[in-house]
Amino acid sequence: MIHKLLIANRGEIACRIAKTCREMGIATVAVYSDADARALHIELADEAVHIGASPAAESYLNGAKIIAAAQRTGADAIHPGYGFLSENAAFAQAVTDAGLIWIGPTPAAIAAMGDKRRAKLLLKDVPLVPGYSGEDQSDEALITAASQIGYPLMVKAAAGGGGKGMRRVAAADGLPEALASARREALAAFGDATLILEKYIERARHIEIQIFGDTHGNVIALGERECSIQRRHQKIIEETPSTALDDDLRQRMCDAAVSVGKQISYVNAGTIEFILDEAKNFYFMEMNTRLQVEHPVTEMVTGQDLVRLQIEVAQREYLPPHIHAYGHAVEARIYAENPFNDFLPVSGKLLLWCEPSTQHIIESKRVWAWSKVIVDTGVRSGDSVTTFYDPTLAKIIAHGDNREDAILRLDYAISQIQLFGIRSNISFLRRILQHPDFIAGNISTEFIDQHTELLANEPAPPPAALIAAALAKMGDMSAYWRNNTFRPIRQTFKHDDQAITINLTPNPTSSNGANSLDVHIGEVVYHVELWSFSDQQLDLAVDGHRQRLTVVRGPAEDWWVHCSAGTFRLDWVSPLPLGRQVEESEGSLRAPMPGQVIRVNVLPGQRVAKGELLLVMEAMKMEHRITAPQAGVVTGIYFSVGQSVPQGVTLLDVHASDVE
Repeated sequence: MIHKLLIANRGEIACRIAKTCREMGIATVAVYSDADARALHIELADEAVHIGASPAAESYLNGAKIIAAAQRTGADAIHPGYGFLSENAAFAQAVTDAGLIWIGPTPAAIAAMGDKRRAKLLLKDVPLVPGYSGEDQSDEALITAASQIGYPLMVKAAAGGGGKGMRRVAAADGLPEALASARREALAAFGDATLILEKYIERARHIEIQIFGDTHGNVIALGERECSIQRRHQKIIEETPSTALDDDLRQRMCDAAVSVGKQISYVNAGTIEFILDEAKNFYFMEMNTRLQVEHPVTEMVTGQDLVRLQIEVAQREYLPPHIHAYGHAVEARIYAENPFNDFLPVSGKLLLWCEPSTQHIIESKRVWAWSKVIVDTGVRSGDSVTTFYDPTLAKIIAHGDNREDAILRLDYAISQIQLFGIRSNISFLRRILQHPDFIAGNISTEFIDQHTELLANEPAPPPAALIAAALAKMGDMSAYWRNNTFRPIRQTFKHDDQAITINLTPNPTSSNGANSLDVHIGEVVYHVELWSFSDQQLDLAVDGHRQRLTVVRGPAEDWWVHCSAGTFRLDWVSPLPLGRQVEESEGSLRAPMPGQVIRVNVLPGQRVAKGELLLVMEAMKMEHRITAPQAGVVTGIYFSVGQSVPQGVTLLDVHASDVE
């Protein structure tokens, strides 16, 4: 039996594992880096051990330090979560060699399936996507293979997943750059630059099957998950069951997944990932030898705690003989990123994190049979999102009797999230959930690319949000109403690059006791009643539409407002004249986030065409391309390869010219 378990991870999955261990009566040990010294997963564990500096290579990827922490605290077992060392066969073997219990598959199974290229060569009687998995990794061999496979195709890192080291290539002229960038990203993320090529299947579905094996030779399937809604080849919305599968196809895919597990004598949790084409043919892509990020949707419909099952299997217990599914579950991932700027990740401090109500959940226990909404998160108000790790903030999971119920419940739950201080993908997720094609189940891995209207423009702040920010900026409302009667007050805010002026004129107090104002925004006049204002909460009515809003001031006069329409950042514009400002060149290109320059493609004085690649940055485990916004001449390059750059700093100058 396991009495104390070390969680070799961070963030929401570390918190998730800690909660199950608490329910099982198992003590937990957290590990943390410098950046995570005040992280939530430390608070939820019984003990914690510092394992190094903020970069993952010096902490969460340092297996020797993690094993030493387990031995130091007397832990019996190590659970790796997902990411980091979860699919590292050498680490799993080292854990076992140290006399500890490894909560996961055998090192041999991890090694067999961890390399996509070798996995495809190993498995028998499993349909494979046409492609290249050869040992010759030269550009010449890959280019020749690509011409035989045909375009479009996918370049993939053989040793990894999570969208890292993956590139879609539409034509032959794009392959050399795709190979180079995929190798760099794969090497940085997984320490292995080996690549494979696969035929890109148009309008495909990404379907995965959750399997479990125990130490007594049993392998079972717990149904499928639909993971087709993706950006940057990373999943953002998952659900079960899939609208693409009937009972016969589901059984055939589950049988194929179980066959894979039995061929490698698989133990513990694993996921077999398939591509499903429009003709309902399915092809094996890869196996993830760990718990998946999206595992909660399977938990919601089966009533099984998969983390608990992992621990029980590691204790040599038998898998349950019969697992039945009920209803529908949908999960959305909340990321610190800007969907309206190529999904670039962002960093910063969380001024406020307020989760949707989950009154059906007992804090120390995930009550599957009655749960309707679950929030898995590793953050809280005051935490900082850094560039060292993945930008995942939380997962929101909803269950319903049917798909429509689950989607509606998830959309409402997401609308209740209050996240101030950094940009997120919350409004984008809601656009997807409300899209008619998504609701109808007409989805594929190309869904976001096909529906460009999802990213056509950012939501504009409604009048109520602007008025709430202006009132909050005014400060003490009681003092204002006593001393400044009838005096108009002007407040100006910027939302993105648009300046919006709000003029507030107080009226005599209304007969119902509310403070009354007339508010001018542009040419429109609104009648406003302010009912209450305290503890960052405003209760106001705009032309009779009454609602409660939350307003928080940021450190740079950035005001964050949450209302029924969403969350908005409004930057206050001072009415005082600004001091002399350093003028920025019209052609300046700035760093979209903190990171490191890993490639500079141009030289000073070089002519470039619009869209030409100028520079590549690395941040949050991903590469980010800086391209020319216009045809012109490079007049300045201010950083070289290897240098770290803060967000907003000018990287290059490109002056416009008539070059096309």
